[in-house]
Formats: sequence, structure tokens, C-alpha cells
Amino acid sequence: MVKRFLFFAALAAIAAPGHAATMEDEVRAVFDKYIAIQNAHDLKSMRSILADSPDLLWISRGKPIWGREAALKNIEERYKGTWRIDVDKKELRVISVSRRVAQVYAPTQLTVGEPGVEPARNRVYINLMMVKKPEGWQIVSILPILVPPQ
Repeated sequence: MVKRFLFFAALAAIAAPGHAATMEDEVRAVFDKYIAIQNAHDLKSMRSILADSPDLLWISRGKPIWGREAALKNIEERYKGTWRIDVDKKELRVISVSRRVAQVYAPTQLTVGEPGVEPARNRVYINLMMVKKPEGWQIVSILPILVPPQ
């Protein structure tokens, strides 16, 4: 009985192959996780998604921040106030640079403010570079571009 079940289960798997995740699917999933982590102010999870490299680059308030530890320290300060990212999913694009490198372009609404201060809402084009490492896709750069008010 068990052998027959396994045989039919194997036939079903062959007859209806599952959807294999594409690079774009994988990168989008990591980007979605990045946004969820940011909006949850989850510094511990942010550590796992940022590449552990002194070459990690995040441009914040027009200034370069180099390395994962420096980026996490800056993010920790941001999380003390208002910090929310809302992505325009219809406009999000994943650009394949190579099999192991991808760029994410994401128009967003960034709501940010110091503690106790009315937050500002800005339109920002987030540009992320991700690299596929043995542990999965990780962010190696975060380059936001502020969109001037129209």
C-alpha cells in the first residue's frame, strides 16, 4: 500500500511540475522581506539581510555609510522615530545584472521623522543591489534618490 502511494505521488509530481522560483522571484521575496523588516523596525532581522562587508554602501541623508555595522547603527537611530516605507509594487522592477547580481528599482513613499515631530512624507526611488551568496540573496547597496516635489 505504501509503495503504491509513493508511486502515485511520484507520478503526480512528474505530471504537475511545481513552479521553480526564478531569480526575479527570489530577489522580490528578499526585497519584500527587507521592506517588512524596515517597517517592523526589526534590527536583528536587518542584520541577516545586509551583506557583512565593509563595502556595503547605504546613502542616508545624502551621506555615504560604509559597512554593515555602521548601517545598522544608523538604522537603529532612525527606528527611534517614525520610519515607514510604502512601495509602489506596480512600478517595482528587478534588473538582472548577472546570475548572482540583481538591482531592484522601487518607487516608494518614505514617511520619516524624529521622535515627537510630525513626520515628513517624501517620494523616493530606492535602488538596491543584491548579491547571491551561499546563505541567499543579500543587500550590498541601498541608494535612495529623493524625488523633488512636482
